[in-house]
This record gives sequence, structure tokens and C-alpha cells, in this order.
Amino acid sequence: MYFAISFFILVLDLFTKHIVQKNMVPHQSIPVIKNVFHITYVQNTGAAFSILKGKTFLFTVVSSIVIVIITLVLIKLPAKHKAFGIVMALILGGAMGNFIDRLRFGYVVDFLDFRVWPVFNIADCAIVIGVLILAYLITFHPEYQSLFK
Repeated sequence: MYFAISFFILVLDLFTKHIVQKNMVPHQSIPVIKNVFHITYVQNTGAAFSILKGKTFLFTVVSSIVIVIITLVLIKLPAKHKAFGIVMALILGGAMGNFIDRLRFGYVVDFLDFRVWPVFNIADCAIVIGVLILAYLITFHPEYQSLFK
């Protein structure tokens, strides 16, 4: 089930990026809700929120390590930790989507633009949601803290 979630996130991410790349040119912006939400095609050579621009090799190496570790964790994860597995699956799907972009293009395709936040994509959403839920689980559910000991 976990790998199906990761695969769904990966396919959704790559599909939406493909649509943007086929129908827009870099830096083109299409208002969906003017001055609130735009579809803006950005080629991001940095990490989240465009930090550390141009460090594609570093992010590719780090992403590949994260992908391998999460895959191993999901394979060995006890069945009783379903919430943790779902969270890891979200992070894995997002990490794979951005990893594939870096390998194929040397940058990550971003396009969701809320004008008050750096432009991002579906993979970024999955990673951030996964990390936020993970932080919640670790903070408020002691049984998940034992997974990190």
C-alpha cells in the first residue's frame, strides 16, 4: 500500500509538471485568481524555496540517499505503524518526483504560485505535508518516538 501511495504522488507530480512544460515557457505566469494564485513555470536549480541555487549535484546525491533509506524503512516497517508508513510514502513520492526532474533536466519544475510564497510543485506539497504529519506524530504520539531510537 505504501509504495502505491508513493507511486500515485510520483505520477501526479510528473504529470502536472509535464503539462506545465508542454504548454508554457519558463517564467510564464497564468493567473488563476489574479494576485492570489497563478500557474508560473519556474526551473528551480535549488532546494525547497530555491535555497542553495545551482547545487543540483548535492541535491541529487542527498535525494538518492533519502529515497534508499525511506524505501528500506518502508520494507521493514512493522504493520502496526500505518500512519508512519503513509507519511514516509508521501515523502518518498515527493522525493522521487524532484529527483527525477534533477536527473532529467538539471532542475526541478515548479509551478504553484501563491504570490506570497516561493513557487513549488506537487512533490514539494507531499514532502511538506509528510514532514508536518511526521512532526505531529513524533511530538504527540510517543509510540512513534521509538522508531527513531
